[in-house]
Parts: sequence; C-alpha cells; structure tokens
Amino acid sequence: MFRDKFWWSLALTAPILVWGHMLPGAFGYTPPVFPWSHWIPPVLGTLVFAYGGWPFVRGAAREIAARLPGMMSLIALAISVAFVFSAAVTLGFPGMPLWEELATLVAIMLLGHWLEMRSISQAEGALGELAKLLPGTAVRVTGEGAAERIDEVPVSALRDNDVVLVRPGAGIPADGVVRSGSSAVNEALVTGESAPVEKGEGAQVIAGTVNGAGSLRVQVTGTGDKTALAGIMRLVAQAQSSKSRAQALADRAARWLTWIALGSGALTFAAWMLAGATAATAVERLVTVLVIACPHALGLAVPLVLAISTTLGARGGLLIRDRRGLEEARNLTAVVFDKTGTLTLGQHRVVAMRALGGLRDDDALQFAAAVERDAEHPVGRAIVRSAEERKLVVPPATGFQSIPGQGVRATVGGRDLSAGGPNLLTTLTVVPAPELAAFATEAAGRGEGVIYLVEGDRALAAFAVADAIRPESADAVRQLRAAGIEVIMMTGDAKGVADAVARQLGITTVLSQVLPEQKAAHIEALQTQGKRVAMVGDGVNDAPALVRSDVGIAIGAGTDVAVEAGDVVLVRSDPRDIPRIINLSRATYRKMIQNLWWAAGYNIVAIPLAVGVLAPWGVVLTPAMGAVLMSASTIIVALNAQLLRRAQP
Repeated sequence: MFRDKFWWSLALTAPILVWGHMLPGAFGYTPPVFPWSHWIPPVLGTLVFAYGGWPFVRGAAREIAARLPGMMSLIALAISVAFVFSAAVTLGFPGMPLWEELATLVAIMLLGHWLEMRSISQAEGALGELAKLLPGTAVRVTGEGAAERIDEVPVSALRDNDVVLVRPGAGIPADGVVRSGSSAVNEALVTGESAPVEKGEGAQVIAGTVNGAGSLRVQVTGTGDKTALAGIMRLVAQAQSSKSRAQALADRAARWLTWIALGSGALTFAAWMLAGATAATAVERLVTVLVIACPHALGLAVPLVLAISTTLGARGGLLIRDRRGLEEARNLTAVVFDKTGTLTLGQHRVVAMRALGGLRDDDALQFAAAVERDAEHPVGRAIVRSAEERKLVVPPATGFQSIPGQGVRATVGGRDLSAGGPNLLTTLTVVPAPELAAFATEAAGRGEGVIYLVEGDRALAAFAVADAIRPESADAVRQLRAAGIEVIMMTGDAKGVADAVARQLGITTVLSQVLPEQKAAHIEALQTQGKRVAMVGDGVNDAPALVRSDVGIAIGAGTDVAVEAGDVVLVRSDPRDIPRIINLSRATYRKMIQNLWWAAGYNIVAIPLAVGVLAPWGVVLTPAMGAVLMSASTIIVALNAQLLRRAQP
C-alpha cells in the first residue's frame, strides 16, 4: 500500500513543483501559463493530501482513540496544518501557501514508511518461509501388495496413520515415522542442521523437510496444526509479539517524545508569531518541528532488531518464545544443565569395550549385536544400536534363546555365543580374565552396567553400557567456560554416575540426587549468590526450574517444539546452541543500543534546527527537508538493524 501510494503521490507532486514557487525561484524559470494553471498546485496538493495522507490520518485516529498519540498523530497534524493553511491562503488569507511542502512531505513520508515496512516484512519473513516448506500435495498409499493404490491428495486430506510415499527430492508433507525405505533428509530449514540426516525404518521425520535420493514410506503421526513446523511457526509468532524491556523503554521514550514534539510545535509557533514573523513562516516552523520530532526511528529501533534476531534464531534452530529471555541471555554468568537427555542422549549405548584373544573391538560388537538382535531388554537394544551407529554389518543369528534374569544365547556363524551380565557368568561358571575383571570394576565405579560376550567357558569381551554422552556436549562446555560462564550439572542420578559424566565433560560443579521438585530451589540458591542463571532441560520434569531461572532453555528434540516452560527452545537438542544463544543475545543488544543512541541523538540535534535556533545565521529547515531528515534517520536505523544478519547464531 505504501509503495503504491508513494509512486502515485510522487507523480502528482511533480507538477506541483513545476508550477510552484520553489523550483522556479531556484532555477530562474517561468512555468507555462494557461487558463487555470494557477490551480494546479492547490488541486493536486489536495489530491496528494487526501490520497497519500489518508493512511496517516487514519493511523492518527486510531492512536487518539487509544489515547496513545504517537508518530501517526504527529504526521497527520503536520500535513493537516499545512493543508488547512495552504487552502486558506489560496482562498484569500494573506501568506505564502505550502502546497509544495505539503506534497513533498507526504511523498517522502510514504517513501520512508514503504522502506520501513519492507525491512519489517523481511525481518518477520521467517513465518512465510516456514509456511512455504510444506508441500501442497502428498502421495498417499492405500492397500498392500497387488491391491496397493497410490493417489495424489491435498496435504489437508491426510490423517493420522495414513501412509505416504515420499519420492526422491520431494518435501515431506507431515510428521511421521519411516515404515520402509532409507534416505538422507535435509532438515536444515527446520532444525538448522546443515548435514543431511540419515533416516531408516523407525526414524522420525518432520513435515517440511526435504527428502534426498532415496524413497521413503512414512506413517503419518501429525498433520496441520499438530506438526513440528506448525509448532515452530506458533513459537516464532509468539516471540515476535512479545516485548523486551528495551522495547518497553523505547515505547515509553517515543510517547514522551510525542508530547515534547506537540509542546515544542506550539511554543515554536507562538515564539515566531511574537517575534513578528508572518503566519506562513510560523506555520512552516510548526510543521517542520512536528515532522522532525516524529518518534519514527525511536519506535523502530528496538522492534526491528528483535524481529531480525527472532528470524535468525528460527533459521538456526533456536526458537525464541519470549524476547526477554533472549535479552537476558547476554548477562548470564552460570548455565545449569540437566544430565539425562540434555548432556546425554537419554538412551543407553556402549560407551567402552574390551576384547581378548586377538578379537577386534568391532568384531566383538558385531557378534554381541547379532546375539542381542531379537532381545527385548533395553541393554540388548543398546548394543544393537551401538553397532548400527558404527555402521557395522550385523551377521544373522539362529537359535535365539532368552535366559530370564541372565541374558541371551544364539548361534552366529557356527559359533554358540551368549551375552549377559554377571549372573550369566555365575550360571555358566565362567571366570573372566583379569583384564576383563579390571575393566568391569572400572565401569562399575563410573555407574555403568557391564555385558559379557561368552563362548563356551570363556568370556571373549566385555561392554560398558550407559546413558551415552552427546558428542557435542564437551565442546559446548568448553565454549561456555572459555566465555567465562560457570557450567553446572544438576541431575537426579546417583553421585557416582553424575561425577563420571562430569569428569568426562570437564564440569567441576555437580548437583546429584536432586528430585524434580528440588531443582527450582537450587536455581534460586544460585541466584541468591548474585548469579544470572540459565537452566537447560527437557521442559517436563525440569519445568519449575526452567521457569525460576533467568533464562529457561528447553530441549525441543526436533519434533517436540511445543515446550511451554522455556524462554528458548533448542530444536536440535544440541548443547552447543547455548553459546550461540548468548552470542545472538549480545549482538542483538549491541544493535539495539546503537539504534537507540542514533534515534535519540538525531532528535537532540534536529529539533532545535527545526525550531529555527540557527535562523539568524541563515540556516532554516523547510518541512520537506525535515521530512527527508526524519525518513533518513528511520532508514539508517532500519539498515543498521539489517546488519545484525551478519551475526549468524
């Protein structure tokens, strides 16, 4: 709207300038004269006021109705005063009309608003970009075998438990679980993870992500508003509607500036009239003051920076639910991590192994995984998953048998093998070699379980199984400590288990055996020591602590983005995103301060010039020049905010 109104108003302003008084006086020419030519400025000026000035008049009416006069009120008052005075002069009141000033003022204000709105729409474009990720149609599969039928349907027609075919290069239409096929899926625009993620049977996929070279059949688990993408969009919208403390301060300053502008305008008009100036000169000074003092740049300084930072965060897998959390992150002095599911995977894996008799570790793990493949026990599944993650080929096994309370046995490659804990060794009267016994003792000291691979009367290998530490956790801790931030681990696990994880990660402060209801009290205790504390947890049993902390950071786990307790949600569940949040917060704050100083400094200098304090020395700002300066100030603030994009989180 502002773009269209600007171009039309500019076209109407050109003849006003040609047949006005400023250009002929400046360039020494006489405009063409023909019947009614003297009516060109007033007629076209009235059209510019009615057409181009209408958005400002309408905005002023809304501000006055809400008893919050602001930028629109000042602009509407300025152009209305110029219009009424010019109309009166045209109808016979003594003075010089301001049709040129009025038209150029409206055109320049429309240009400034157009550029501002374009900057804002670019900053808030995350929602539109996310919405574009979801394909409009899906390939639904019904029936099985010879009766299988494939139909292309709108995404809106999908329901939970439907099966969809995702062809190579296609967008995934809904959240779901892979039922067959394998492929690498690009999740960058949803989770911020740049590398394609391998997906096989049983893996979860997210609506809006892009399939790679393979073909997938996906069972739908969430459509429409239930998808992770919809959840992300809700959080981005929520963040962009929230206000930070800095924005609240800027809003109050803008309201005060509005009243200062109105008072300054009235005093300016009175002072010039008392000084003996003509009514046209006094009105011109009044209009210039009202235009110059518009709190446009001040009102835009903070919201635009925050909108851009929210967008940058969303693109990088950092969903900011509350802008105050982002603003506070720059002041953090301590970060408290929950252990399970945050610093660790929350899933058991083989974390160490020891093989004997010339057997390689990978060979031992292959044999153990083959024996455990059909087992139901979580520890057995951990061995199988560990082998798969190492990309080992698990050989087939026959004669699988579960031994309750002891382990499992099977035949692998003609070898009769068993896998189980210490009870299995007791039953089989197997005494592990001293090397394996020492390995088991060390693992037990770390709070890890031990599984043995046994053939006949000999233990071939031992595997330490525990909640595996995330590969990224150590790097996250290192970055935080390098930034001078204390890292604390808080967990409900036993002290031995907690200390073992902390030693591996280089964490010196550990709070163990903490019940969920006690976590908030520990956060409060840290705060009473003068620390600014962030809590990182899964948003469920950690919810009280997340709320009590200065910044609550919830693990989103990729598809679970509807976390209500945290100020920030980590889509990727990557602890290295914590330093990125702090860096984004600091960069955002720097830009806000720069913009606020510019906006405030501009008014400190510009308002006295508009009043005419330098008029005795021949320096007088016209309303049009005032509009140029005000728009330039707004555009500079907008451009400076856009530079925040260089600070990718």
